[in-house]
Amino acid sequence: MSNYHEKFIIGLGNPGKKYDNNRHNIGFLFIQEFAKSYNSNFLLKNKLKSNYAEFISDEVIYRMFMPTTFMNNSGEAIRAIIDWFKIEKNKLIIIVDDIDIPLGKIRVRKKGSSGGHNGLKSIINHLNSKEFLRIRIGIGSPPRIEKDKKRNTISHVLGNFSKSEKLILNEIFCKMIHALHKLNDSNENSIIEELNSFNINEL
Repeated sequence: MSNYHEKFIIGLGNPGKKYDNNRHNIGFLFIQEFAKSYNSNFLLKNKLKSNYAEFISDEVIYRMFMPTTFMNNSGEAIRAIIDWFKIEKNKLIIIVDDIDIPLGKIRVRKKGSSGGHNGLKSIINHLNSKEFLRIRIGIGSPPRIEKDKKRNTISHVLGNFSKSEKLILNEIFCKMIHALHKLNDSNENSIIEELNSFNINEL
């Protein structure tokens, strides 16, 4: 397989059935959808602190991960993945939710702060670096309740997607899968621009 390229795609989320359809688990939902389209099943890999699946398409090995560490400790799994596969951090593609981005929008950056996201914060701490590709999928903001803003935010991110929201997610996931298939070292900036300009209302 030495002639094959590899893509390491990690979706962040919380393990366990009660979190399956949470907005906070959008990274897991995307990874599962991507792997399912290739009939690839996930297996628990303790050494990677992740559920792991892989498949080959067009001479690319897609390595898919869902950390089992819980969101706030995602960096432990990312560190384990990097150490096991002996790869540089710029090989990673991290998929996360973002409460500050409207549902239906995507934001991609090659580096940056955590933006208050605890999963990204953990990765930055464990890698001692902010330079890794992250794809943030908007989940929208909760209704504003000034006196109880924190609790309202938690209930929003840990709440489940509605049926209408899932229809939007399907469109987003299709776009992302198509883009990640095309992504390579020579077109990275144009793919990032394509995803950042995605507008579900123009479909």
